[in-house]
Amino acid sequence: MKANLFGVDGKKVKQIEIPDFFKEAIRVDLIKKISELMKRKQPYGPSPVAGNQHSASGKLKHHRHVWKSQYGRGMSRIPRMQRSRKGSQFDWVGATVPSARGGRRAHPPKAISMVTEGKINKKELKLATLSAISATASQKYLTKRYSTLKGEIKIELPFLVDSKIIELKTKKLLETLKAVLGTKLYSIAIQKKEIRKGRGKIRGRKYKSNLGLLLVLGNGEKIKTTAFDTINVKELSVNHLAKGEPGRLTVYTEKAILDLKERFSGKKEKILIEKISKTKPKKETKK
Repeated sequence: MKANLFGVDGKKVKQIEIPDFFKEAIRVDLIKKISELMKRKQPYGPSPVAGNQHSASGKLKHHRHVWKSQYGRGMSRIPRMQRSRKGSQFDWVGATVPSARGGRRAHPPKAISMVTEGKINKKELKLATLSAISATASQKYLTKRYSTLKGEIKIELPFLVDSKIIELKTKKLLETLKAVLGTKLYSIAIQKKEIRKGRGKIRGRKYKSNLGLLLVLGNGEKIKTTAFDTINVKELSVNHLAKGEPGRLTVYTEKAILDLKERFSGKKEKILIEKISKTKPKKETKK
């Protein structure tokens, strides 16, 4: 299978051979399964000892003839810490309990309950990654993901660029991408940040942004830009290629293609993947 390679000026330079997994059968069920398992929630919550660092030893006694008794003082029976003392007279202040100033929270979010890690099968992970790569080379999945295209655009996928693109400055880099992708796809490729409409603005969700283009670089390649996302082949996963839905707009460098071929070129792994890809996903039974 061959694909067009674009130079730094945005024009077709030559055709190069690309690996067969760009035509791999797209297993959406596996992509969804793996992306769900790879989700990570940021644990949050107060310190486990917050509000419990006072010397407020239990409830105060209200019995008569007892040391430190609060009998007849009209004080509530909550844990109190001692601030000062004059003989048998004490200056107390409530502590520890949620109703007291500086006390612990009643039912705080517990960080340990948010740390969940599901087990992922290696064969399924590999096949899901190959399916996600294949979806980036499928016009059907690309136009399905981006509703603004409406199936009107006809393009040759995948997009491959010369590795010299990493040497370009930002202005020239964006001009090259515009020439490679075209006006319609370029409007999707650049990340845009805008103020959200409605009440979400006052609920910690003031801004919203699109996902934008993903530029896959070869191992050792680096590029400095905030206009779109970049990732090395070594770190490439389902979450980068199919975040939300398979078919993300993706551009590969020439070195990235060679590194991808090297990463997924194992003969034993290829046989195992072929076996899994032939097995059809189970149909969901209606309850």
